[in-house]
Amino acid sequence: MQKSRRDFAKKSAIVVGATVVGATALAAANSSASSEAGSNGVVIGNSTKKEITYKKTKAWEDYYKQAL
Repeated sequence: MQKSRRDFAKKSAIVVGATVVGATALAAANSSASSEAGSNGVVIGNSTKKEITYKKTKAWEDYYKQAL
């Protein structure tokens, strides 16, 4: 009788754990999808860093000369 109670407890814990993990993953997926829906996939926020998209170098100069 004791062994069957232990087996039941183990199986119950596994099922409850799997349910919690699934619910957490679903909630995380829904929260990230709703925040990106209005911004068209662009993350909006404040940053103290300056974005550098181009730095003048010899390689870029050669590239632009050939591209034109």
